[in-house]
Amino acid sequence: MDHKFAFTILALLLSLSKAYPVTEDGGEEGTHLEDHLDLSRRILEANNGSSQMLVEGDLLITNTKNAMICYMNICLWPKSANGLVEVPYVISSGFSTSDIQVIQSAINAFSSKTCIRFTPWTSQSDYLSIENLYGCYSSIGKIGGKQVVSLMESTCLIGGIVQHELNHALGFYHEHVRSDRDRYVRINWKYVDPNETFNFDKQNTTNEITAYDYGSVMHYGRTAFTIKPGMDTITPIPDETAQIGQRNGLSQSDILRINKLYGCCE
Repeated sequence: MDHKFAFTILALLLSLSKAYPVTEDGGEEGTHLEDHLDLSRRILEANNGSSQMLVEGDLLITNTKNAMICYMNICLWPKSANGLVEVPYVISSGFSTSDIQVIQSAINAFSSKTCIRFTPWTSQSDYLSIENLYGCYSSIGKIGGKQVVSLMESTCLIGGIVQHELNHALGFYHEHVRSDRDRYVRINWKYVDPNETFNFDKQNTTNEITAYDYGSVMHYGRTAFTIKPGMDTITPIPDETAQIGQRNGLSQSDILRINKLYGCCE
C-alpha cells in the first residue's frame, strides 16, 4: 500500500475516534452537543420549563426535613436486621429495555459498594417509583408512600444522573450547598439571577465528617444557573483551576458518605 495513502487513512481513523469516543461500557457517545455537557447542565436543561416545584434545579419540594439531619432518622430508609438497607423500587413500563439496563446498571453500583439494596417493589408502603416524566428530579430522603424519581429518557438516562437522583432519594443534598462550602468554593453572585439565588442557599448538613469533594456526583458544574453564558457561578478555591462537575457516577467520597450515614459495616 502506498505510504502516503496509508498515512491519510490512519489520520482519518484517528479523527473519527476523537469525534466518537468510546464510553466505559463499550458504547459510543452521541454526536449531539448536549452529550458532552456536565451532569448539572444536562439536569438543568432537562428541567427547564418543568411544572414541578423544584429547588437547586432537581429537588422536589416536600414537607420533610433534610435527611442528613433529621430527628430520630425518620428521613432515612430503615436498616434490616441483616445490616442491609432495603429500598423498594419499581421501574415504569414507559422505559425501553435499553433504558432499564442503564437504570439497573446504575442501581447495581450501590449494591456493590454500600449496604444499600434497591430491591424490586412487591407490596411495601414506602417505595421509589422510577418514571419517564418531564425532567430529572427526586425528593430528599424517604418521604413515605409512593415516591417518584423522574428520569426523562431523552436526557436523564446517563449512569451518573441516575445515581445523582437516587442519592437524593437516600438523603443527600448537592455538594455545593454543604454547610462548609464557603471554604472550598466561591459563589459568583453577579452571574446568578437574583430570583434564583435560593438555589445556592447553604444547607444545615453534617457532611458525615468527610472532606469536601469537587468530584462528587452531587457537585454541580461551574456554570450552574448562570445568567451570562460561559461565566462561572461556582469557582473552586484556592485553586480556581480545580475540576468540578462530572457525569460518571459515585465518587469514593460519595460511597464513604452513604456508608457512614447508614452505618454500613466497613
